[in-house]
Amino acid sequence: MSHPEPPEPFRLAYAPGATPGKWASVWRERLPDVPLELVQVEASAVARALEAGEADAAIARLPVDKEVFSAIPLYEEASVVCFSRDHLLAALADEETLSSADIAEDPVWVPADDVLFAAHPVPGVVPADPEGNPLDPVPTTADAVATVAANVGVAVLPLSLARLHRRKDVTYRLLEDGPTAPVGLVWPTDRTTDLVEELIGIVRGRTVNSSRGRGGPSTRSAQEGASGGGSAGKAARTGVKKPAKGASSGAAGRAGERRGGAKAGGRGGVQRGKGARPVPKGKKKGKGK
Repeated sequence: MSHPEPPEPFRLAYAPGATPGKWASVWRERLPDVPLELVQVEASAVARALEAGEADAAIARLPVDKEVFSAIPLYEEASVVCFSRDHLLAALADEETLSSADIAEDPVWVPADDVLFAAHPVPGVVPADPEGNPLDPVPTTADAVATVAANVGVAVLPLSLARLHRRKDVTYRLLEDGPTAPVGLVWPTDRTTDLVEELIGIVRGRTVNSSRGRGGPSTRSAQEGASGGGSAGKAARTGVKKPAKGASSGAAGRAGERRGGAKAGGRGGVQRGKGARPVPKGKKKGKGK
């Protein structure tokens, strides 16, 4: 007697720093017959992995090519300044924040895999050799953290990457006027399958009864919302992050927002635990608490 072939796994890629654990747990509860395979992919390689069919969807850094991919913004991640514990800035209390002016005279190491400064000016000065010649960027974020550990400058990273590459000899503080790193659910538009719809429902916090995936109601409205980036339903939070839509504008708004997060979570407002926590529906957007 022949046995049925096991179902193909649904492959969810995620960029370094992203934490898909909570959504993966919901998937496994809701779809126990469909294996979920989590695949970590470098941020710069996510689009290539999706186009090649190596992943069905991804928790990825935004923006993406809207001609090829659909995306649902999930959250915007705050940036932090990483520096040696021997640096003068290490004298600041954990809950204190920095501005770009505070590191204006520091060499700022920007790794080749940077996800913050493609469209933003880099604060500080360009690292240079003793003759004043600019140095090449270090290859990776891990290299940048290792470099600042020697107290030869600072690095500005998304909070999750600072935590991912933490070292005993390096610490960090929130950069109140720094760029944010948006994160979203991304998938090829021409492969919006029922299983992708299931994942959309999970990240948006839909219940099983309101699922628009297999056997659920029409998926048209979900696709329309995804293709435009639109309203993400609920914004997820990991560490100190802002909702992807409706966030307050201006440095003053961001500063107050992140200070509030820092006080609530200790050291930079780090939210402990796995995955991301949805913002309650009644919470006003643009607030850090």
